[in-house]
Amino acid sequence: MAAPIRLRLDRIEELTEVQEWTGELALRLLPETNGPKVEVFHGSVIVSPHANMDHQSIMREIVYRLHAAARAVGYWAYPENNLLSGDDLFIPDFGVYRVSGAGRVSMDIADAVLLGEIVSPGNRRKDIIDRPKQYADAGVPWFLRVECHNRVPSLVLHELIDGAYRTVASATAGSTFVMREPFAFEIDPAVLLDE
Repeated sequence: MAAPIRLRLDRIEELTEVQEWTGELALRLLPETNGPKVEVFHGSVIVSPHANMDHQSIMREIVYRLHAAARAVGYWAYPENNLLSGDDLFIPDFGVYRVSGAGRVSMDIADAVLLGEIVSPGNRRKDIIDRPKQYADAGVPWFLRVECHNRVPSLVLHELIDGAYRTVASATAGSTFVMREPFAFEIDPAVLLDE
C-alpha cells in the first residue's frame, strides 16, 4: 500500500484558501509524489491513478528509445513530467524538449518539440481528443499517439499544420514506424510490450 501524502501544517492553511488552482500553485503547495498524477486544468485539480502495466511497459520503452534518438540532435526526452501551459499543469505520458530538465520541477510547454500520449481505455477521449487539442492550441509542433488494441501496439505521428494536428506517419506491430521530423526515429511497435 502506498504511503499517505503528508502536507506541512503551514501549507494546510494556504490550501483551504485556494479559490482557483493554477499549475504554479499546485507545484508550490502540493507535495511531490510517486502516487497519483495531479494535474490542473481550467482552475480544477484532476487526480488520476497510474495506468495498467502494458501502459507502463510502453512508456518505459518508448521514452528510452526516443531519448537516444532525440539526444543525437540536441533534444531531451522524459516520461510523465510536470508541464506548465499558462495556468494549466499537464503530465503528458512522454515529451521531447529543446532544453534539459536537469534540476527542474517542471517544463514549459513552449520548450516542447513533441508530446505523446499512450491511449488508456478509461481515458480515450482525453488521450485522443482533449490533450491533442490542448497541445495544438499551445503550438506544440508534433504529437505522437500510442495505441494498444488487443495487446497490438501502434504509433501515429501528427504534425501541427494550420493550428491542427495532421497524421504524417503511422505503423502497427510487425511493421516499421518511421519518422524523419522532428528527428530521425524508427521502431517496430511490437517491441514496446513486455512478453
